Amino acid sequence: MKKLIALILLLPLAACNNDSTPATASVEEAPAVAAAEPGLPAGITLIDEFKGDDSGIAIPYAKYKLANGLTVILHEDHSDPLVHVDVTYHVGSNREEVGRSGFAHFFEHMMFQGSANVGDEEHFKLVSNAGGTLNGSTNSDRTNYYQTLPVNQLEIALWLEADRMGFLLEAVTQEKFEIQRETVKNERGQRVDNQPYGRAFETLSVSLYEQDHPYFWPVIGWLEDLNRADVNDLKRFFLRWYGPNNAALTIGGDIDPMKTLELVNKYFGPIPAGPDVENLPKEPGMLEADRYVTLEDNIHLPALALIIPTVYGSHADEAPLDAAAKIMGQGQASLLYQRLVQTGRAVQASVSHRCRELACEMMFIVIQNP
Repeated sequence: MKKLIALILLLPLAACNNDSTPATASVEEAPAVAAAEPGLPAGITLIDEFKGDDSGIAIPYAKYKLANGLTVILHEDHSDPLVHVDVTYHVGSNREEVGRSGFAHFFEHMMFQGSANVGDEEHFKLVSNAGGTLNGSTNSDRTNYYQTLPVNQLEIALWLEADRMGFLLEAVTQEKFEIQRETVKNERGQRVDNQPYGRAFETLSVSLYEQDHPYFWPVIGWLEDLNRADVNDLKRFFLRWYGPNNAALTIGGDIDPMKTLELVNKYFGPIPAGPDVENLPKEPGMLEADRYVTLEDNIHLPALALIIPTVYGSHADEAPLDAAAKIMGQGQASLLYQRLVQTGRAVQASVSHRCRELACEMMFIVIQNP
């Protein structure tokens, strides 16, 4: 049975101080040869450190920079003999171009298909055999890969991550590309095209943002873009955005900081920096008038979605808006739940303040009783 999904987009909240001044600071490439700081391996610089406080909430850490621009964050936690290794690349779907969507998510798949010294699917096997777990994720602003394993297996994780950062393209073939293209297309079918209300969120983005806005297209990509993608396009995307100067390596657990830095320098230090990267300008959604969109889909319960553009990630108003969303529509004590769900008018009612690096939206969703 086909039901309607009503999508309403309202003008930005007037109360928000919508300062969208572009941030254009580029990532500076560290010198090729750097003198060693006292107690640190050559080429590594301590750039920030926080030793914690009495609250027990703040997490102590030390932040370093390698000569090639790689950011390294270390956190000691000796409660268990484990270590967590995370590599986050500051590239998501927001770095893609019109007509070439889905590349960042595509690379989430390709990064597990082997590199110069690691065979196809071997990354999974090596981490699993070492007693660890692993995964990756992609969103609009970043891509990250992570594994948790016994601390005595730290070197394996660092070697694997460094090999695919510096030597992935040697293993990228047309055959692997075609296999993963079909995998991504199937994933899109399962999560979006054949999912109840799956196309509603894409419709909201298309209605709120202009065609050249980085949040106009979905993270998983448009099907037509996936169909016409070329393996060489994918390689160029990797060379542009996946350098060490556009990445952060975070290691937390039962570690010895100096020994860990030596291993990091051993495996990541020789990787050359990629092209300079500039921050994208903040671009919250802007509407000249309210918009009303209706989407017909194969669903049993009609839904109403209302979205209001607000600010951008890390704006001073982000936290208050998060709190407002929680009060209005998160949990059984929220206002919408009590007034719509408990009274039987709706089966679901929620409010969220989705914040991304360049723009945020306040979203109200109500799934009505038939």
